[in-house]
Amino acid sequence: MRARGRAIVATRASADGATTRVMVNGVSGKMGHATACSVVKRAGFELVPYALTKRATAATTDVLGTEVRGVDVGEEDAGETLERAKREYPGFIVVDYTQPDSVNSNAALYVKHGVPFVMGTTGGDRERMLREVKESGNYAVIAPQMGKQVVAFQAAMKLMAEQFPGAFEGYTLTVTESHQSSKKDTSGTAKAIVASFNDLGCGFDLNDIELVRDVESQTGKMGVPEEHLLGHAFHTYRLTSADGTVSFEFQHNVCGRSIYAEGTVDAVGFLKRKVDAKDPKTLYDMIDVLKEGAMGEWVK
Repeated sequence: MRARGRAIVATRASADGATTRVMVNGVSGKMGHATACSVVKRAGFELVPYALTKRATAATTDVLGTEVRGVDVGEEDAGETLERAKREYPGFIVVDYTQPDSVNSNAALYVKHGVPFVMGTTGGDRERMLREVKESGNYAVIAPQMGKQVVAFQAAMKLMAEQFPGAFEGYTLTVTESHQSSKKDTSGTAKAIVASFNDLGCGFDLNDIELVRDVESQTGKMGVPEEHLLGHAFHTYRLTSADGTVSFEFQHNVCGRSIYAEGTVDAVGFLKRKVDAKDPKTLYDMIDVLKEGAMGEWVK
């Protein structure tokens, strides 16, 4: 289960000498790999050299010189892997960037073994997961969006909805979101923003969100640069008054994955401090991370 070949565990001492150990499940995927790279580059963080995977083969993934072996949970029990990691890398925190259909079972697995985790994977039965994790008392950060600035926008929309309910009553909302073709589910961020717009009086059905996944529409209609077709998030929310004389448009466009990867590592650091302090609150989201100002310096 250790990394095959030369297992180089990347770590840099932080100011107080403490090290935050991180297992990135889904490290062989694009988002998981980007997050693992951010872990390696971040002072005071250590990348655990193996990860859980449900892929047919548990391949070794190179992360900036750290060899991470993907442990196929089909051939080795996932719980046994977590328990061994707890012995070898005490106090580690899991980051989950796996698949939407694994969200609930993975969260239940981490809860069962008492492992703090940051759930970056979207999809699944979110209400059930949040309820079960909260009831368990297991420490976790669960959020549909890890990009710090996007989360700030999301929080601002939620605050506006709370302060001015019904302000857009009678307006028609249209929502278009473009992501790489490999993303099959609807963006969790879009769902959260729509919830705020509905509190503002729009009455929008989530099923009416337009999912753009074809290249022609992405480059033409959405304006996605060709070099970022395999990794982007372009969202447009347009409000139009009943008589068509007034319109508002909100937009956030992200190219690449660094904004999410860095935000995820910030969430890990935040959660580690909460665990170490034995904070009575155990379940958090990215708005909690933002409120604390728990944002690290990006390493370029």
